[in-house]
Amino acid sequence: ATHIGTPATTDLKLEVVAIPVSDVDRAKRFYEGLGWRLDADFASGDDWRLVQMTPPGSPCSVMFGTGFTSGVPGSVQGTFLVVDDLEAARAALIGQGVDVSEVFHFEGVLQVIDTKGRAPGRDPQDRSYFSWASFSDPDGNGWLLQEVTVRFPGRVDANGTAFASVADLATALRRAEAAHGDLGMITRDDVL
Repeated sequence: ATHIGTPATTDLKLEVVAIPVSDVDRAKRFYEGLGWRLDADFASGDDWRLVQMTPPGSPCSVMFGTGFTSGVPGSVQGTFLVVDDLEAARAALIGQGVDVSEVFHFEGVLQVIDTKGRAPGRDPQDRSYFSWASFSDPDGNGWLLQEVTVRFPGRVDANGTAFASVADLATALRRAEAAHGDLGMITRDDVL
């Protein structure tokens, strides 16, 4: 039997995602071309190198290099980059020479890794979280642009809101839920 314990009381922040690449310098040029900040470029001989880069506005970075991951180049798929204006983000990437898909939404089953269920155009109801575009890096690692214009209740901007404890945050979330009720949240039926 699986034991599910009590929720963690320590913050767990996603900091870095490893992206396997075949050519470190090519990947570095690609992500620099997207305007991502270079945080680190460390090497130890010819067998180990690590590059860390951060997308503009993101608290999470990516790492790629030589000798630190056994992942197959191009095997990371469906990593989300959230934007508040999908068309503007798409145009900016195209302007930087990136091959970006047309805007799409999902009909039926949500399949972020392959193209099953993708339908052309924005979400017909123009809902936040439901309009997408995609692109890949030179190795084929796949990225999804997801337009989020209104956050679901409970998602807070950590830079603008602070809580003294997890209990205070939980209380604030319960108050938000009671005040806002059902705001058209994604249901199981939306993704099946």
